Amino acid sequence: MTALIENNVYLILFLPPATAVVLMMLPGYLLSARLNMASSFLTFLAAVSLFVAKPASGNYLLVDDLNIVFVVLNTFVAFTTSVFSASYIAHELETGHLSELHLRFYHTLYQVLLGAMNLALVANNIGLMWVAIEVATLTTVLMVGIYRTDRALEAAWKYFILGSVGIALALFGTILIYMAARPVVGEGLNGMVWTVLIVHVAKFDPALLDLAFVFLLLGYGTKVGLAPLHAWLPDAHAEGPTPISAVLSGLLLNVALYAVLRFKLLMAANPLAMAPGPLMETLGLLSLVFAAFMLYRRQDIKRMFAYSSIEHMGIITFAFGMGGPLANFAGLLHMTMHSLTKSAIFFAVGQIAQAKGTQKIDDIRGLTLSHPVLGWGLVLGVVAIAGMPPTGVFMSEFLVAGSTIARAPLLAVPLVIGLLVAFGALMWRLHGLAFGEPTGSTTPVAASSLPLVTHLGLVLLAGIWLPPPLVAWFQHVAAMLH
Repeated sequence: MTALIENNVYLILFLPPATAVVLMMLPGYLLSARLNMASSFLTFLAAVSLFVAKPASGNYLLVDDLNIVFVVLNTFVAFTTSVFSASYIAHELETGHLSELHLRFYHTLYQVLLGAMNLALVANNIGLMWVAIEVATLTTVLMVGIYRTDRALEAAWKYFILGSVGIALALFGTILIYMAARPVVGEGLNGMVWTVLIVHVAKFDPALLDLAFVFLLLGYGTKVGLAPLHAWLPDAHAEGPTPISAVLSGLLLNVALYAVLRFKLLMAANPLAMAPGPLMETLGLLSLVFAAFMLYRRQDIKRMFAYSSIEHMGIITFAFGMGGPLANFAGLLHMTMHSLTKSAIFFAVGQIAQAKGTQKIDDIRGLTLSHPVLGWGLVLGVVAIAGMPPTGVFMSEFLVAGSTIARAPLLAVPLVIGLLVAFGALMWRLHGLAFGEPTGSTTPVAASSLPLVTHLGLVLLAGIWLPPPLVAWFQHVAAMLH
């Protein structure tokens, strides 16, 4: 057991791809779905063990207090999504939307995606992190197009093109970081190792650092879904399997944000480099306000919540751009609450779309009467994501707004306007979806509601009470982020 804990980071990295190899050869849906869940659960347990034993960092791997937060959240949502996915994909098989071959392909890619995201989070080498995020991107491209319809293939192609542009920009930024490091740390691996870079970055050429961060923010910002780099995200959510929507909103966007935060720390450690905060604040507010207004125009329920993800990633980016102990704490909390809440919403939306046979908002009415568990689950999820008390999202948004009013009152104006506009759009849409005379099928959906209830329960609990150890941990990480 001791040896297992000491090698927990290798379990996090190698269990998913090993499972993927097995899933590739497994016939039959039931066995592969159970293996997918079991492997995801073991990966989550290995991630939790990082709190007990952190392995020493090397040239390629790093486990510190910052990425433990991301890894644990990543593996937890991946596990609960695998539970939801088991029943969701079974329905797609029964209705003929997916074949047995597609299902084998789907489960294999699910574990590849989990392994790639974990690698990106614990990579100590900025080149290795770039490769891992690229693998995660290509994997989700394939999963978005798995239905093989014209619209699904178009969404996958758009994601591939825009994602490739973003990752190319991020690659150029990574190369510029290496060029800035080379005169100080020399040729070779040291110019790519984050723990070496952070020690020597004060001596780097600030002009190269400034140019590098612009490319890195634009490149990884594409993956975060920040406006105006967001165009791939609504299509990917609308046309791909709903479990992938939950993973995209709840996990992959966070992984790209983590990369931005790592480079923000490098910039902050060089006194002559530009402050990264204003760029992050600008893109964050632009994303928030743009997505808030776009919520009113959406006719597809999954596309609407995709724009909600853009809105909330804007809030999180803005909070981290503001910096300081309170804003960073609020950003960490909001990231966690958004991942839990938005994945829960997609758990409900996926089953709703299956029950009603449509994703069109105008064709879905009276869910609290026709499907009470799903309907009230959606109500609670939307109330939470809209920032109503007493939920964790309300607490994090209140902290973001409070920090902004105290430090930059003018920036609080677009922030609050964006929050209020998004709130109005979500409440307006929710009224028609959840209440009134039911339309369409009233056949119950045979699916587990445990992931939905678990996530919403955690978000509600966070709004009422946060465990002191969690608060202390977030405060510590917030201090690390400056």
